[in-house]
Amino acid sequence: MSTMKFSDYQPYLSPALAKSTDLVVERGEGCYVTTVDGEKYLDFVQGIAVNALGHSHPAIVKAISEQAGKLINASFNLVNFPTTLALAKRLAEQCPGELSSIFFSNGGAEANDGALKLARAYTKRPAIIAFKGSFHGRTIGATTVTGSNAKYRKHYEPLMGGVYFTPYPTRDLCPAGFDEDQRTEYCLNEIENLFKYIVAPDTVAAIMMEAVQGEGGYVVPTKAFVQGVRDLCDKHGILLIFDEVQSGYGRTGKMFASEHFGVVPDIMTVGKAIAGGLPMSAVISTPKIMAEWHAGMHGTTFGGNPVAAAAALAVLDEFEKQDILKNVNEMGGYLKNRLLEMKEKYPIVYDVRGLGLMVAVEFCRPDGTPAGDLFGKVKDLCFENHMLTLSCGVNGNGMRFATPLNVTKAELDAGLAIFEDAVAAVCREAGY
Repeated sequence: MSTMKFSDYQPYLSPALAKSTDLVVERGEGCYVTTVDGEKYLDFVQGIAVNALGHSHPAIVKAISEQAGKLINASFNLVNFPTTLALAKRLAEQCPGELSSIFFSNGGAEANDGALKLARAYTKRPAIIAFKGSFHGRTIGATTVTGSNAKYRKHYEPLMGGVYFTPYPTRDLCPAGFDEDQRTEYCLNEIENLFKYIVAPDTVAAIMMEAVQGEGGYVVPTKAFVQGVRDLCDKHGILLIFDEVQSGYGRTGKMFASEHFGVVPDIMTVGKAIAGGLPMSAVISTPKIMAEWHAGMHGTTFGGNPVAAAAALAVLDEFEKQDILKNVNEMGGYLKNRLLEMKEKYPIVYDVRGLGLMVAVEFCRPDGTPAGDLFGKVKDLCFENHMLTLSCGVNGNGMRFATPLNVTKAELDAGLAIFEDAVAAVCREAGY
């Protein structure tokens, strides 16, 4: 048994990357990871929703191994790869509307930066509108349009110019007491006010949004809000960018979250689950818009990697073979119902929300004030019982469930048992 300890190697790693645990993991299978010490953990984080089919799915491992034996990389800007060409065609066939022209990159932030550049290149306009509560990544461009926490922007000003924020229709960002319809109206009016007082709409290149906010708390907006944003974009010649890096690829029970709202964006970014665990992302738009992104205006060294593309093709194959979307809807419904039952039992479980297997629990005190400290205790107890969890929400008081999309009822039950025991213990300790 290995004696490798994270603390022995910590001096060689930048502290900029926050570490949630000191586990050193060497193997993974499905919903579970195993440390170098042989300890097994139920993983409901899955690389932050990256492993669409769980750890080391046999079909993905096979695809990676076979492609790596042929060619690992030669740069997609120099030559073409069969796997990458095939993936571009298959991905285009999955996308809504006329979204069929694809630029491959390596991670979500990189794709979002590319989407911002594309919008400016096409419209010849400078301004971008983003939403409070959003998270789009940590590159300079992506950081500039991120509004989920001031800590991501601290010390980096001045960031990219011409970016303006408006509230997303969440409880935290709207006047107290507003219901869902009132939040929708308020936030649409705030965009109109932004046009009126701050930035002329004919100077705005794009409105960038998550169809379902991820780090902001797995917040699902109303259909009226998303369609209202689309209407405003159409009215003023503004492009609509959907960041589907986390919500896309089946996570919400449809291939892309935009399908829940009957809205097709002008530009869409995808990532995380696309290659089943390997780094890959994409900027997807219409041929008309992409035609203004002339040769050399954007580039990549590793984007479109043939090994990542082979893994991504295996993911799409398994989506069809296993009817993944059906499983997401069935298991997502089961998960949400179980969590709603806990909401009735435990006063600190304030809200349960989400679509498909993009579900989160929000922790508050009985008076509705955010309880990040109570969630922290729940998280610690889950970890003590060998379950890995992931936080979300602007106030740090939410837990998101980022299971594989092929998760089974038995695996959900195992995690829910650990989670409920932790919630019950924290409730008792808090006197609720």
